Amino acid sequence: METIIYAHPWSGSFNNAELKAITTKLAAAKTAYQIIDLYHDGFRPAYTAEELKNFSHGVALDPLVKQYQAQLRASSKLTFIFPIWWSNAPAIIKGFIDKVMLPGFAYHEDTNWHGHLTWIQQVAIFTTSEVSQSQLENNYGNPIQNWLINTLLRDLGIPAQQVTWSHFGEINSSTPAQRQAYLEQLTTR
Repeated sequence: METIIYAHPWSGSFNNAELKAITTKLAAAKTAYQIIDLYHDGFRPAYTAEELKNFSHGVALDPLVKQYQAQLRASSKLTFIFPIWWSNAPAIIKGFIDKVMLPGFAYHEDTNWHGHLTWIQQVAIFTTSEVSQSQLENNYGNPIQNWLINTLLRDLGIPAQQVTWSHFGEINSSTPAQRQAYLEQLTTR
């Protein structure tokens, strides 16, 4: 099962076009998938005091967190689709990670850190922004590679060699033909 973690509030966004291209391909291939649509679901990325109080016990109080954990347990592949805002993932992605990747579910600490999401065999990350991938890598600290791939996913038990990242940059100056060509390439991944 593939789980798509989608984060964009506007249905007219290019991220939404990516989502449609990917799900069309999955449906045509008869590949089982499910979508976690964080904005549509009304996911609240900030902790409440009560949620934070229960964090170290691995207790999820938000019903969406419990639902998302169940969806992740059923997945062998994760696909993230989100824009880059202010040189990194939107707050709702960070909040998803903060609230869903609880101790006991996603990792545990004893004398060493152990990531538990080892059943995830592949992760694909699709991002968009007004800057190119090389600008993100060279001028903005390479946030997707350094934070998401090399640190977070690794800490959850998913090695970097199981992760791919595709970025459509300079979205604001791209032509309709460039956007369409990129979407067609997504359907052949």
